[in-house]
Amino acid sequence: MDLSNFFEIELKEHNAVLAETRRTLGPAFAAWVNCCVQALKNGNKLLFFGNGGSAADCQHLATELTVRYKTDRAPIAAIALTTDTSVLTAVGNDLGFDQLFARQLRALGRPGDVAIGISTSGTSTNVLEALRAAKDMGLVATGLGGGDGGRMVGLADPLLIVPSTTTARIQEMHITLGQMLCGALEVELGLVQP
Repeated sequence: MDLSNFFEIELKEHNAVLAETRRTLGPAFAAWVNCCVQALKNGNKLLFFGNGGSAADCQHLATELTVRYKTDRAPIAAIALTTDTSVLTAVGNDLGFDQLFARQLRALGRPGDVAIGISTSGTSTNVLEALRAAKDMGLVATGLGGGDGGRMVGLADPLLIVPSTTTARIQEMHITLGQMLCGALEVELGLVQP
């Protein structure tokens, strides 16, 4: 393999997806930030969930919010529903993997909280079930998707759909958008000066 060529092709594709994300997702990003700000100002919390690499993004973003992003400041209420191995294995074993996140949302979610489902394909059943549970319970159901949004369309609003069908490029934009959310929340909540 010509690694120099590979390097250039990967970055060229990344830049193309970044440019299209910039062109298309600004309004959806603003709506996402605004609904999170409103929830947090009302004493609610953010609940992140997803599978695989998306699960890692959930943990990463919840940590940035509860601990710190750019500087020391008051904690922001955020939970990743991807971390408790006892809950994950009990739900998977007793209720089925499809209920992995919905069950936790039903236990921990409260009306006004923001549910943030992350799925590159938009077809992960456990993410879809959790978004349905969130809507049923009066949470704000939001999400990060890719491609055409899959079955998340109509379940999550706002839904930020990364304009790519390449999983790696979608994941790159998800973590970028997520970290932008963290930075925006710090400023919008008055915890950090812009």
